[in-house]
Amino acid sequence: MSFEIIKRYKTFDGETLFCQHESQSTKTIMKFSVYLPDKIEKIESAIIWLSGLTCTEENFITKAGAQKYLSHTKTMIICPDTSPRGLGIPGEDDSYDFGSGASFYVNATTENYRDHYQMYDYISLDLLKLLREDFGVTKYSIMGHSMGGHGALMIGLKEKDLFHSISAFSPIVNPVECAWGKKAFNGYLGSNEEGWKSYDTCELVKSGAKHKNPILIDQGLQDEFYPDQLLTKNLESIAIELGLDLQVYYREGYDHSYYFISSFIESHIQFHLNYLK
Repeated sequence: MSFEIIKRYKTFDGETLFCQHESQSTKTIMKFSVYLPDKIEKIESAIIWLSGLTCTEENFITKAGAQKYLSHTKTMIICPDTSPRGLGIPGEDDSYDFGSGASFYVNATTENYRDHYQMYDYISLDLLKLLREDFGVTKYSIMGHSMGGHGALMIGLKEKDLFHSISAFSPIVNPVECAWGKKAFNGYLGSNEEGWKSYDTCELVKSGAKHKNPILIDQGLQDEFYPDQLLTKNLESIAIELGLDLQVYYREGYDHSYYFISSFIESHIQFHLNYLK
């Protein structure tokens, strides 16, 4: 076993675990949580959940209620932390939307961040290796929320052969055009804006990126960050123009919180289970 279990809780006949391990990509200790359904049959597949700004490995697994809908299936879920922690980088902890808890799931190239903020590789390499070698999983899907929704869409499209399905709640779909994304990309990737495009979902679709299965998005219409930061309509317009199979559901009265996520998590879990069978 290449990870350490910190705490564990029986949940819907399975187990929720909080763990940590050494990451080759970030060169730090990284934390994650998992839900392992009751092992009547072998676990065959995994959903990766990527959380949003300020979150840790604990937010989703304790608030979303996903365990109930994975119980007695052959599919686990894994929820990594949103960044390396405690590196002592100047300014790392100064704001909620950059540094700790705000990696944007990119491979940083700027001087202060390039040694450890390699979160794209952490998700696409380290986490998948852990799932294969420690849990025996051979099929994967990916989803996330807000900054993590950006990560799920972006990584899912760039690594389309690795992931059977992609979904997101309230994703940042066009970070090169919003304040959150511009701040983060400038800090992690430098001032060459052309280089930012490889981590932007809208720009990836413009360059021809597609997925073999439909992509699912849920967006609350009372979300305080919609539309200015999330720019959902930008992706929807590009998808229509270029033929990306995108299913967007606008939910009246719902905001950006886990109350929204927990209201529709069952449909996202079922969406992924359909493609992981």
